[in-house]
Amino acid sequence: MDHPQSLFTVILAAGKGTRMKSDKAKVLHEVFFAPMIHHVLTAVQALHATKDIVVIGHQRESVMQALAGYNVEFALQQEQLGTGHAVLCAEKAVTSTDGVVMILCGDTPLIKTETLQFMYQQHCERSSLLTVMTTILSDPTNYGRIIQTDSGKLLAIVEEKDASSEQKKIQEINAGIYCVNSKFLFETIKKIGTDNSQGEVYLTDIVSIAVAADLNVDKFINPTAQDVLGVNSRVELALAHKEIQRRHNNALMLQGVTMHDPETTAIAHSAVVGRDTVLYPGVRISGTSRLGNSCIIQEGCVLHNCTLADHVSIGPHSYLEGSECIEQSSYPPHSVVTP
Repeated sequence: MDHPQSLFTVILAAGKGTRMKSDKAKVLHEVFFAPMIHHVLTAVQALHATKDIVVIGHQRESVMQALAGYNVEFALQQEQLGTGHAVLCAEKAVTSTDGVVMILCGDTPLIKTETLQFMYQQHCERSSLLTVMTTILSDPTNYGRIIQTDSGKLLAIVEEKDASSEQKKIQEINAGIYCVNSKFLFETIKKIGTDNSQGEVYLTDIVSIAVAADLNVDKFINPTAQDVLGVNSRVELALAHKEIQRRHNNALMLQGVTMHDPETTAIAHSAVVGRDTVLYPGVRISGTSRLGNSCIIQEGCVLHNCTLADHVSIGPHSYLEGSECIEQSSYPPHSVVTP
């Protein structure tokens, strides 16, 4: 992807995530075989930005360890003083004053590369100073509301805790993804106060500041609300898991794999399944598993790091780990094969 201006991505991953009721950093909770921040980084890395920056704070060593395989630069937020402060911690890592900074959260595992590409493209084409991603939710509870003119011109974002009962009825919400001119971004954050119910530096205040200065502010409406779902609880974690599983299973079925019940079938992205292979309900295939063509994996089977040649048949409720199965071999029900 060509960049009209240098692009820097800043992924916010410093928060604790109190609603998860967990001792583990929020972004490290697994969604579909990987910590949720991995899904965000995978979407972002396809943009080929000048630099991908991850802001860390809570349990930073664990987060850094989990991202060892990614080419990212870390910025440390010592105290959690709000989203604006988190972005400010990345200032030193952004080496261009005339670049575009794309800000995302590490807890949005459903975000797609294409969505980010379209947003960045629009931002550049319109020569916007600031673009805010929005979407429409039937239940906008807990999200910042988009305040705009009748003609749809963005005026401000009001956080749920600071919104009036009238503003709470607004269904267009802030998706928490922004493209901002780097010079404007850091100069403006330094001016933001903490006069709100949380006593924090809200990143969203840059919108009203830019509007007041009559600068070029736009919004990018993401038509698929689900893609920007932030994971703040175990309930939302399960929803995100289900959606990524659905996308992956659809892709596999379109490549020639039969699934009797895709909703109960979990195949890791790292696994490969050959065409004309039939997967019965409740099958789980993970790790580096490679399945050949025309295999039959019956109900309730778990395969981890296995290699199956063509025409292999595995009986129901079997557990195979690290196995190499030769062509046309078959395994009876309840087989257990481990290294």
